[in-house]
Amino acid sequence: MTTKSAAAAARATVYGYPRQGQNRELKKAIEGYWKGRVTAEALHATAAELRQSNWRQLADAGIHEVPTGDFSYYDHVLDTTVMVGAIPERHRTVVDADATDGYFAMARGTQEVAPLEMTKWFDTNYHYLVPELGPDTVFTADSSKQVAELTEALAQGLAARPVLVGPVTYLLLAKPAPGVPADFEPLTLLDRLLPVYAEVLADLRAAGADWVQLDEPALVQDRTPAELNAADRAYRDLGAITDRPKLLVASYFDRLGDALPVLAKAPVDGLALDFTEAAATNLDALAAVGGLPGKRLVAGVVNGRNIWINDLQKSLSALGTLLGLADRVDVAASCSLLHVPLDATAERDIDPQILRWLAFAQQKTAEIVTLAKGLAQGTDAIAGELAANRADLASRATSPITRDPAVRSRAQAVTEADARRSQPYAERAAAQRTHLGLPLLPTTTIGSFPQTSELRAARADLRAGRIDTPGYEERIKAEIQQVISFQEKTGIDVLVHGEPERNDMVQYFAEQLTGYLATQDGWVQSYGTRYVRPPILAGDISRPEPMTVRWTSYAQSLSDRPVKGMLTGPVTMLAWSFVRDDQPLGETARQVALALRDEVTDLEAAGTSVIQVDEPALRETLPLRAADHAAYLAWATEAFRLSTSGVRPDTQIHTHMCYAEFGDIVQAIDDLDADVISLEAARSHMQVARELAAHGYPREAGPGVYDIHSPRVPSTDEAANLLRTGLKAIPAERLWVNPDCGLKTRGWPETRASLENLVTAARTVRSELPAS
Repeated sequence: MTTKSAAAAARATVYGYPRQGQNRELKKAIEGYWKGRVTAEALHATAAELRQSNWRQLADAGIHEVPTGDFSYYDHVLDTTVMVGAIPERHRTVVDADATDGYFAMARGTQEVAPLEMTKWFDTNYHYLVPELGPDTVFTADSSKQVAELTEALAQGLAARPVLVGPVTYLLLAKPAPGVPADFEPLTLLDRLLPVYAEVLADLRAAGADWVQLDEPALVQDRTPAELNAADRAYRDLGAITDRPKLLVASYFDRLGDALPVLAKAPVDGLALDFTEAAATNLDALAAVGGLPGKRLVAGVVNGRNIWINDLQKSLSALGTLLGLADRVDVAASCSLLHVPLDATAERDIDPQILRWLAFAQQKTAEIVTLAKGLAQGTDAIAGELAANRADLASRATSPITRDPAVRSRAQAVTEADARRSQPYAERAAAQRTHLGLPLLPTTTIGSFPQTSELRAARADLRAGRIDTPGYEERIKAEIQQVISFQEKTGIDVLVHGEPERNDMVQYFAEQLTGYLATQDGWVQSYGTRYVRPPILAGDISRPEPMTVRWTSYAQSLSDRPVKGMLTGPVTMLAWSFVRDDQPLGETARQVALALRDEVTDLEAAGTSVIQVDEPALRETLPLRAADHAAYLAWATEAFRLSTSGVRPDTQIHTHMCYAEFGDIVQAIDDLDADVISLEAARSHMQVARELAAHGYPREAGPGVYDIHSPRVPSTDEAANLLRTGLKAIPAERLWVNPDCGLKTRGWPETRASLENLVTAARTVRSELPAS
């Protein structure tokens, strides 16, 4: 096809869309179902209406081909597990009794059975449910969800493209099931899995699918020759199927690298590639392999992970180059729009000029449509949009909001010594043991306690003016008193104040720092029904006044036991925000670190002896390619140390990480030089404790013994057994006992029972230790 005809054929599409609805209707329906207030029929009806509303929005905006199958009640990887019949045996009874309840049992567990492990979806803050596979796994096709949703879209008269997690990525994301040898490689099941995918493709073809998208984001990571051979075999086999839908293989989040020539020569009908800055080399690499003659190219030129407006002229230039590399070039976002909020126009508290810099899912859809129109019809057809876009980009670049000379001067003056503690860990540990007087296997929690409906109502009452500030603060004091009292009665050694005044661990601080913008309706799914509102990091960062000292000091006044000061670390402040894209991340991290350093110093001056600076996103933000790791970890670990290194030796610095794979960043964890780290470990059966031991990690650690992302209450024996497993890797004098994560999303009854069991387990195991 000529360049001219390729341009004329350009169409607009997306890979996926936010699931929750304008007012988080899906969250409310699912949680209502869990509580017995919403029937299964009502839940499914709400979901169907949300799907159809999404498709109507996309079609009305000018999207030519809508995605189906991307909608999920909890997680699209879990949906794939159901599609291929890889149901763990422990969940089989519940699934067979009721498919909906069984689905949620795999996601959340029940009191009788544990859920699937959960971890981060590549380098995003979205969590997926990890498939559990073994040599005895039998796959069976169940395409009912995928076929039903395609049928719904086709019934609306829409061109629709089912989206599935590809077979290679599915197996690469999987782990050996419990009881299966740890060295089992799920990818060895590929030949067993491919016929199931072939059956699903046949079902979708019979239901009317012209194209099917198979997502293979795992191929943007470093892959071994064997893994690349598996991808080659998978798409050679699937491509050879007769009477199948056309296959579009999609990658995103980074450059495709060595997998690109494999997929380019595979007998599939199109590729979808990321052409944003993170994967800019895809363009040159595609040209180097000779393009995609005879195939469709879906060009992800609009950033699907951040909220800044697209540079339309720059994207058009890239698209123009791509026209010579494929028979058909379509325009899309770089990945599913699941990772951004729904609609920027819903924001009423953001300055209208700044609002023009922002593009949420609906605005990104409009950008995609504009680019497709410009590609097909020429720039004259979108002259007005291009002019407005240039003006908005210039407005942001020259705005005083983005630059604070004092902040930049302070950041430039930082020295290497500023990011180092004054004494080595061994000397600090001795001083802290004397100062704190804690027992072996000390117990603590990660920070937050349940955010009750009463607390949420109090914040809403304050915003609405139904109560004044003194009235609101009395409610917060009462909650802190309850949390401290409960912990003392339960026997927890290092207390927390419970964070009742905080809406979110990033947003709370962002609202008190310069340079950040907060949204009112910018909800993004983190996992299941857990949605967050990532703040927008728009300018230079500073801390005008103390943020946490008052409430931490109040809590400490209620107890003789140490109360931890609780802060969110600089890397997580970036990772769980929509970060600025006009300067290197390391520069922004240093600004945030200096603001937090001021807070840490003030907490210590106010008498706080234990300060926790959480970095759950440290592993999540690790670049997907190993070649990029060192540069990232250098600024990330420096930023943490810069935040925490200004304290006395006897002040104990904690950090926390959760729901990620830690094995490949153990050296970075060591480089943080925190005195104590707490980590998620319950669902992975203390894997991280073994990884720390293998590394020779010399400091204190608390691998979690209570999985807080499930409503089930772990028994005392269960927690004690996990603790005994931890002791095989970490000596008692360096082992802490704590939950996996904060308790914000849990209810008080399960929290009380679980923490009581945790403390009892610690006492039981402590009594088993040999006398010193």
